[in-house]
Amino acid sequence: MMGALEDMTVVVTGASRGIGRSLAGRLAAEGARLGICGRDKAALSELEGELGRPVVTAAFDLCLEAPTLDFLAKVRAELGGIDVLINNAGFNPRKAPLVEVATEEFDSIMAVNLRAPFLLMRECARDMKEKGGGHVINILSTVCHSDMETMGAYTAAKEGLRALTNVFRKEVLDDGIRVTAVYPGGTDTDFRPNPRPDYMKPSSVADAVLTALTLPEDLVVHELTFRPMVENNF
Repeated sequence: MMGALEDMTVVVTGASRGIGRSLAGRLAAEGARLGICGRDKAALSELEGELGRPVVTAAFDLCLEAPTLDFLAKVRAELGGIDVLINNAGFNPRKAPLVEVATEEFDSIMAVNLRAPFLLMRECARDMKEKGGGHVINILSTVCHSDMETMGAYTAAKEGLRALTNVFRKEVLDDGIRVTAVYPGGTDTDFRPNPRPDYMKPSSVADAVLTALTLPEDLVVHELTFRPMVENNF
């Protein structure tokens, strides 16, 4: 039986752990060809061996443009033009009031959470336009719905990505490109300093994203927000 994404080329950032790793498994099970990237080369190699599908992996820093473009070029060369982009990678090194955030730290947060998704959207949209359509899914955060102290730089970056996502959706509508913003609440990943088993599992978030990706072609989910049952900061 063919999967819903059979022979589609899907790029997932931040795939070495957490939500991204779960997404890669779900996408492979649906028949996708995968281009996955992250910072942990060993974790990506291990994941590649588990997927059982054609996979291109690359370990690099999304703050850097050159390796990002090289990664996309390798995906195109080995797997074909890109059908789906999932901007999943996120970076927030610590909680701190803005007066304690160094300029270099602020720049890194912006580079991973805002600049990198912009670059990937711009480049992957060219493939999608040639194919007559595609789907971009940007993983944001419910911090966009609540201005949280000690997470100012991260919140600003995700808010910036929210704005870019909304503008991009309008700009590529006539090219048949779907654009979805996903706002997950608390998720039990190593993004957090301490385990939170009462929060959502990465696999649950991946299932929700996959649902948005595989809905009938005559509709598109613009925004998808979900939280763990214990979360009440809304």
